[in-house]
Amino acid sequence: MTEQFGSYTLLDRIGIGGMAEVFLARRVGVEGFEKDIVIKRIRPHLSVEPSFISMFLGEAKLAAQLNHANIVQIFDLGKINESYFIAMEYVAGRDLSAVIPKAKATGIPFPVEYALKVVSNVCEALHYAHNRADAMGNPLHIVHRDVSPENVRVAWTGSVKILDFGIAKAATQLHETKAGEIKGKLCYMSPEQVMGKEVDHRSDIFSTGVLLYECLTGLKLFSGDSDLAIMNNVIEGKIYPPSYFRDDVPEEVEAIIMRALEKERKKRYANANDMQFEIDTFLSRHEFTPSSVHLSNFIKQLFKDELEAEQEQRKLRETPARGTPNSRGAARGTPAGKGGGKSPGPPPPPPPGESQVYVVPAEALQVDTSGEAVHVTLEHDVRGKLLRLAEARGLAAEALVRDIVTQFLKYHD
Repeated sequence: MTEQFGSYTLLDRIGIGGMAEVFLARRVGVEGFEKDIVIKRIRPHLSVEPSFISMFLGEAKLAAQLNHANIVQIFDLGKINESYFIAMEYVAGRDLSAVIPKAKATGIPFPVEYALKVVSNVCEALHYAHNRADAMGNPLHIVHRDVSPENVRVAWTGSVKILDFGIAKAATQLHETKAGEIKGKLCYMSPEQVMGKEVDHRSDIFSTGVLLYECLTGLKLFSGDSDLAIMNNVIEGKIYPPSYFRDDVPEEVEAIIMRALEKERKKRYANANDMQFEIDTFLSRHEFTPSSVHLSNFIKQLFKDELEAEQEQRKLRETPARGTPNSRGAARGTPAGKGGGKSPGPPPPPPPGESQVYVVPAEALQVDTSGEAVHVTLEHDVRGKLLRLAEARGLAAEALVRDIVTQFLKYHD
């Protein structure tokens, strides 16, 4: 899909929730400058709620002041037509919400060292945000409020980024008026947040403890059949130590987790830097201290098949359209000025069991199947794009259609 959204081209929708649609997009500048970014577009029904928009804009402006290697950067905030949006840094990789179950599915527990490496970076980002001040030195009192697997992304390069600073508070206000829409988030909240009390940076520390617990055990720390049941479990604070589910969790690591998960916030770490210090101290004394390269290799290996598929899809999307049907020929084997841009003659007979593909011009999109042939007739502008893309890839148009359909069906079975 492509859609023009102001000066941004939306390439693909990569997420959707109750609050926003998320798109992979591109910003094009002078002299061929291009940059992939993420557009988070607020859903239309929320744009008419003044209280939500006011909170959303205020928090997003605060988040835009954050500039840290472990925090996804916000580039732009605005409104196009009737849609408010945030343009932010694109991080190619996977959220922990995908990494944790993937590691569990392999039958190999998430390595303790890698989990600590990720959470150490999370702590560093949180400490920076919690202590951020404005240009006049006034504390901004930023609290994330939604430290969860969905909001921690591990890049293919091994870097770790926290997402959605500045959005959680507005989302919380929205959920307070729309009961039931915070299911799935409650299990990462601190007791004080669940009870609706004022939260500070120590709430994020609790959530980080929940995150580390889930990385190591593969289990949600707090669960239940309903929101009320989850809330009661969080408030009661009955926690089995992670070693109950995984016997290779070192005592020092378990102590770090349990301190972060103290029910009373004054018993938790005083700040995220203290938690990071204990994690890094353990790693420095451990027989193996992972680098970003190690984490990168782990993530790439874990998602090897998906990464290869994404790279192939990107090649299809990124191949430049060179020439035009009238000036350089429609596809391989069609000389310029001959055939008037028509598709070349029928390709060689297909392998046994496969259907022949023909691409022919037409005024309307129509697909006709008969016997061992598939006749694909396309509108003029669509066919032109197809032919230019085929030429750029050195393929016959028919072969490109076959490849596109095959790839599409592979992921839409």
